[in-house]
Amino acid sequence: MTNKELEKTANAVRKDIVTAVHAAKSGHPGGSLSAADIFTYLYFEEMNVDPKNPKDENRDRFVLSKGHTAPGLYSALAEKGFFPVKDLETLRHTGSYLQGHPDMKHIPGVDMSSGSLGQGLSAAVGMAVAAKLDNKDYRTYCLCGDGEIQEGQIWEAAMFAGARKLDNLCVIVDNNNLQIDGTVEEVNSPYPIDKKFEAFNFHVININGNDFEEIRKAFDEAKNTKGMPTAIIAKTVKGKGVSFMENQVGWHGKAPSDDEFKTAMDELEKAGAAL
Repeated sequence: MTNKELEKTANAVRKDIVTAVHAAKSGHPGGSLSAADIFTYLYFEEMNVDPKNPKDENRDRFVLSKGHTAPGLYSALAEKGFFPVKDLETLRHTGSYLQGHPDMKHIPGVDMSSGSLGQGLSAAVGMAVAAKLDNKDYRTYCLCGDGEIQEGQIWEAAMFAGARKLDNLCVIVDNNNLQIDGTVEEVNSPYPIDKKFEAFNFHVININGNDFEEIRKAFDEAKNTKGMPTAIIAKTVKGKGVSFMENQVGWHGKAPSDDEFKTAMDELEKAGAAL
């Protein structure tokens, strides 16, 4: 896909996120929107996945460690064809397979159930080790939140990944600088994130995580890095694409009202038309 095509797809993913969270009347739009470009690039350009064969043993794996941003993952999966886009409107409803956090047993394309913050990277490291032991070529990708990396288990997993030289593992940190209670510095500063991963023997790349040219270069560099895992520190805008949500901590975990939904969708429709 060209960068322009990726931008159009990411815009559709953002519309799906807003639609799903509005229909659920709860959920996490801010961090889903900040990572929408990452989700889009992974599923439409980077990863070897097939909606017609979601359990292919040679597929690339993805773990959403910050599992509360499931609306972003679900929207990318739906746009890719793993399940109907219309089903996004059942998010968090009783009886829906689209739960508030990813469920590998019921959702096509989900490789790991997640939601307890800090645990996803350990699962991703296990997948990367399994590929090495089985002499398989698939790669494993893990998206973490910048607030989530305040959890100690993240660094235990990173230590192991670096020690085992897991060059088939790529960690992405969605660095939108906001978590549920405020900025990450105010709550418990993880900075400098890049130096921390370097200390755990990762190859580190700093990018604008809302710029497809930089995203493309980073993932290409990660694939060509041998002998160590890669961490992509993606600086993003929380709530990206919806003006009144951008960089507003209050949109970490609440749904838009009917009026806010209309405003957000109008903005995204205009953005899509401009593309």
